[in-house]
Amino acid sequence: MQGLKLLPEWAAQDAVMLTWPHSQTDWAGFLAEVEQTFYQIATTISRYADLVVVCHDEPLKTKLTSQFATLGITNAHFQVIANNDSWARDHGPISVIDEHNQLHWLDFQFTGWGDKFSAELDNAINQQLVQAEFLNIKACHTQHLVLEGGAIETDGNGSLLVTRNCLLNENRNNNLAADALEQQLKQLFGISQFLWLNHGHLAGDDTDAHIDTLARFTPNQGIVYVGCDDPSDEHFQPLTAMAHELQQLSNTDGQAYTLFALPWPSAKYSPEGERLPASYANYLILNGAILLPIYGDSQDDKAIAVVRAAYPGYQVHAIDCQALIRQYGSLHCVTMQLPKGSLLKSTSTTNQSTLRFASEDSAC
Repeated sequence: MQGLKLLPEWAAQDAVMLTWPHSQTDWAGFLAEVEQTFYQIATTISRYADLVVVCHDEPLKTKLTSQFATLGITNAHFQVIANNDSWARDHGPISVIDEHNQLHWLDFQFTGWGDKFSAELDNAINQQLVQAEFLNIKACHTQHLVLEGGAIETDGNGSLLVTRNCLLNENRNNNLAADALEQQLKQLFGISQFLWLNHGHLAGDDTDAHIDTLARFTPNQGIVYVGCDDPSDEHFQPLTAMAHELQQLSNTDGQAYTLFALPWPSAKYSPEGERLPASYANYLILNGAILLPIYGDSQDDKAIAVVRAAYPGYQVHAIDCQALIRQYGSLHCVTMQLPKGSLLKSTSTTNQSTLRFASEDSAC
């Protein structure tokens, strides 16, 4: 495959994929609570794009069809596919466009973040989902590399931001060397340069430091990143070192990125006393809107202000994600964007003026 390009998240989107939580997952103990968070996410997304919802079985599809109607969500597309868990960011397809602007899916191997958890069903979702009658994807290409969507971040201008701890982890691709990995991903994503981070992690993170929990690009060549201003916190030194790394980065034009530091929320813990990875960086960018996770914390308002400053003209919607971090992920982790052109025109019901706004606002 030649001439492929990975789109930045702010490119116009037709839909967002969700894999709905169910009783046969680790959500079972507080399923009703986490479903309320999913309903809020789905309702907010539906204002800006269609929804593609993967349902574990027919009874769940029937339940959601009814509930979405009650909520006034009329632009959802359901597909029944058995699944292990709800982290669509990591098991969902990574969309690229070819030189003719046709969409392709890259279906990388998902192994439950290095075989930490069962993922056989999740790893098979994309090859089944691509057959859905409402989709308009040219092809779904199986890749042998292990890679999750949360592990990569592009500025739309040839740069890919990643962490060494994740991409080069021995549990991913049998100790594949950095230069070999770069060569393969540059071809698949149309990337000119890799920006490797050596520092930064969140306690409780099962992903081995996914970039989408740490640092995110903006359309105006900025980077929003997680900062820690508490010297007594275990994250202070690694996140301070990460901030210094970010200050040294430049885009493919040789220009430094404008940096926006997110505040540091107070420590959150599970009922068992384990620290939870509450990150304000784990937001979704969607057709002129930002869905920002908040955590019932005194720093929530400051996080909203930082994101508004970093994405001028975007509508910021704060969504309480305290239920999500109980399973060690957050809002971006449970969503995967499907760019404009992913849905057949006859099935897409999203307001086209919204898509035009997003396309104009985020040209890259």
